[in-house]
Amino acid sequence: MSDFLLTQIINYGAPIIGGIVLIGAIGLPLPCTLLIIAAGAFARQGILSWPVTALVGLVSVVIGDGIGYAMGFYAREKILQRFSGTPRWIQAEQAFQRWGPMSIFFSRFFVTAIAVPVNLLSGTAHFPYKRFFLFDLAGETVWIFGFGGLGYFFGSEWELVSDFVSDFGGLTLGLLLLGIGLRLGIRWLGNHHPAKTKVSEG
Repeated sequence: MSDFLLTQIINYGAPIIGGIVLIGAIGLPLPCTLLIIAAGAFARQGILSWPVTALVGLVSVVIGDGIGYAMGFYAREKILQRFSGTPRWIQAEQAFQRWGPMSIFFSRFFVTAIAVPVNLLSGTAHFPYKRFFLFDLAGETVWIFGFGGLGYFFGSEWELVSDFVSDFGGLTLGLLLLGIGLRLGIRWLGNHHPAKTKVSEG
C-alpha cells in the first residue's frame, strides 16, 4: 500500500497527497504521516513543489477533519451507538477531560491515533466549530510542516526517519520542536539581554 501510494505521489503530485490525507482524516487507515515525510523528501529532490504540496495537504486534511466533526454533529446518536465505548473513543474522552480543547491540537501530531475519535467527539459534544477549526488548523500546521520538514531536512534518509517516527510516534516531533524552541528561546534571550554598562574609572 505504501509503495503504491508513494508511486502515485511521484506521478501525480500534490493532488494525490491532498486526497490521501483528506480520506485519512475521515477515518480510513492510511500511512499519512509516512507520506508527508516522503513528500518533504521529494520536495527537496525537486519532484514536488513544497509550498504547493504543503498548502494542498493542509487544506485537505482540515477539510477531512471538518467532515469528521460534521458527522459527529449531525449523526450524533448513530456515532455514539457505533463508537462509544471503543478503546480509542475512551482514549479521546480521557484526552478531552485532561487537556480540554488542546486535545484537538495535540491529537493532530502528538497522539494521532485518537485524532479521528476526537473529531467525532467534538461534533457529538457540540463543541463550537470555530474553536475546533482554530485548534485543528494549528495542530495540522505543526503536523504538515513538522513532519514534512523532517523529510525535507533528511532528504534521501527519509525512510529511516519514518521508521523512527513510527516507533516513537509524535514524541519524536515533540522533542524536536521542544529542542528547536529552547534553542530559539536561548538565542532570543542572548540577543535581547541588557547590555552591561562599563563603569568608567576616575
